[in-house]
Amino acid sequence: MYYVPRTYSWQNQYPYYGNAPMYPSGRQPVYWGFPNRVEHANRYNSFQASKGNAPISLTEYGPNPFVVNINEATKQNNTFRTALWTGEHLQVTLMSINVGDDIGLEMHPNVDQFLRIEQGQGIVRMGKNKNNLDFERNVYDDSAIIIPAGTWHNLTNTGTAPLKLYSIYAPPNHPVGTVHVTKAEAMAEEEHHSNGNTDVFGKTPDEWIQHTEYLVNEGLEDVKRGINATHILQEFILMGILVGKGYSPEKAYETVEAWERTGESKLLQQSKNM
Repeated sequence: MYYVPRTYSWQNQYPYYGNAPMYPSGRQPVYWGFPNRVEHANRYNSFQASKGNAPISLTEYGPNPFVVNINEATKQNNTFRTALWTGEHLQVTLMSINVGDDIGLEMHPNVDQFLRIEQGQGIVRMGKNKNNLDFERNVYDDSAIIIPAGTWHNLTNTGTAPLKLYSIYAPPNHPVGTVHVTKAEAMAEEEHHSNGNTDVFGKTPDEWIQHTEYLVNEGLEDVKRGINATHILQEFILMGILVGKGYSPEKAYETVEAWERTGESKLLQQSKNM
């Protein structure tokens, strides 16, 4: 007889979770952020969910609520790096390192990193100086690796099969939706960025300028209306901070304007009347 699970009211609060039956084996299916929806399918990352019938694409699902069997997703990933979920404060990527290959010596000045090995074996080396990696450990299935910000590190596959792992960056370290099919592709993109095309939380400087054009136009309108410069600077610096925290420019504008309008910010009201 087919078992229909009991549901609770909280399960229907978000559209991203589907109610699915339990299976006798104890294994759960993968619950994706967009049920019955496959986005950006590609030949490298077509993933068969447990007990499922249709392949599911390993693609970007952030910043929506999301549940996944991370062990299965990690093992099925065949790219050097695929961003699975990117939010305001952290990012989850899947990685597959070929036999004898490595991630590449790197250091993230302002990003803490967590790595979890799901298949294979390797050796991790870390240190404060790139020429003196004095921390060294062998890692295997289920090993967790913690890399503090500012630490040079590398992970090498010492096994006979691809090394499968997932990485959590806090804050995010790669653009939203990043897919590097090969290590060479990843290195080429990083070199491109190092030649003056720097990415800051998923956007180049010019992309940030385009993203905040709405605020620039609103600021210019305030100038035309004769609003004093102190008030304009206060408002638009605050709006810029909110955009940096993940607000859209429109939402940032509405929020700061509401602080002034409702009196939540007495200082904004004072500077407008200067």
